[in-house]
Amino acid sequence: MLVVLFVVAVAAAWWFTTRRQQGAVGDTVTVYYAKADGTTLVPWRLSLGPARDRKSVAFYAATQCVAGPPSGTDAVRFPAGTHVAALDVEGSTADVDISKEVASSAEGGFAESAEFKALVWTLTEPKLGIDSVKVRIGGKRVATLRGGHLELDEPLSRSSF
Repeated sequence: MLVVLFVVAVAAAWWFTTRRQQGAVGDTVTVYYAKADGTTLVPWRLSLGPARDRKSVAFYAATQCVAGPPSGTDAVRFPAGTHVAALDVEGSTADVDISKEVASSAEGGFAESAEFKALVWTLTEPKLGIDSVKVRIGGKRVATLRGGHLELDEPLSRSSF
């Protein structure tokens, strides 16, 4: 009887330790990028490092989304030099600050919509618990980017696209 009890205790400790190390979000995060057609999103699974809290995972996912898929992949990309300056999560809303280079896109509304669609879908991945995304550009709220095709002064969600 003691042997059985010992085995059950060891198994329970192993299970608890393993679950705790994995965290709530698991070992991977899904990042999306838009194909060159601007509407088709492609999921891209990335392994996570040791940080598994929601804010860190969301920041990592947003950074990878803005950086884009591996070179040689046919995709709509954020303008060169664009990066995520900051990201905060309050409740079910992510507030992401993207560097001002994003405003230099010469491709207009088509690229803007594809870029931000990928970012919003990445941050609203169900396991992150985020439903909407507020966007700041260079630390400031803006109504639109230069092309004026995508309203950024209100939170964006998957249904925005």
